[in-house]
Amino acid sequence: MPMDRKEPHYVFSDRQVAEKSEIARRFLDTRARLNENVDKADNFVVKRFYNIDHNTYLEGALPAKYKELMGLVASASLRCDDCINYHVIQSYRLGVTRAEQEEAINVALVIGGSIVVPHLRRAYELLSELYSG
Repeated sequence: MPMDRKEPHYVFSDRQVAEKSEIARRFLDTRARLNENVDKADNFVVKRFYNIDHNTYLEGALPAKYKELMGLVASASLRCDDCINYHVIQSYRLGVTRAEQEEAINVALVIGGSIVVPHLRRAYELLSELYSG
């Protein structure tokens, strides 16, 4: 039986995240600028991949926040700082707590080993900005 999928409910907008964190603002601005170049290419394969990516993170049998945390674990294990930033921001927007994000990063550390530590440090810096005050 097909599962209904729907857009997640975000607690915070991209704008609110950018106002809260300089790291997030730079990341979101750069991502938007670079995506403009990709959009201009009008590449069918890229559009299809973006569509699959978008649909993967919709609410379904698993809540979107769990999917974002899984994305964070995979991104940290694969050592992709842009991906880590994206999933930290999306998790924050969905109302995931700092403690939940830190536990997810712990899973990545166990999976990936000590090579994940530099990425963990940068993730914690973003978490500190997002969850301050």
